[in-house]
Amino acid sequence: MSSPAERVTVLPAALHGRTMKVFVRDLILPCRIGVYSHEKHGAQRVRINLELSCLEHPAINDEHQNVVCYAEVVDSIRRLLAEGHINLVETLAERVAALCLEDHRVLGAKVRVEKLDVIPEASAVGVEIERHRVNR
Repeated sequence: MSSPAERVTVLPAALHGRTMKVFVRDLILPCRIGVYSHEKHGAQRVRINLELSCLEHPAINDEHQNVVCYAEVVDSIRRLLAEGHINLVETLAERVAALCLEDHRVLGAKVRVEKLDVIPEASAVGVEIERHRVNR
């Protein structure tokens, strides 16, 4: 049986102690989402919140290419939503997390997806997931 220390994966960021959070708050976009027939005929509003744990470049030097760009992440989400209907908010959250983790500098993604117009008595319903890069 291995000890807890032997089961710990050391992430590259931990080697130099420099990580940062990149976030997008309250991104509201139209999305074709839902399993019910009335949800399959048009878009409804979803709110997406992201928090990305990112490996920080050793020398940012005020250079755009040295950081994870939140505008590029938002553009990727827009393209994802344009691909077509999605049944579940869980599926959308997984796809958003996966596209964020495509950037090798993103070590983890917390993604919250909320449908805003589903239950009149609730401001939103949805899910929140966390996914982390697995180094192998």
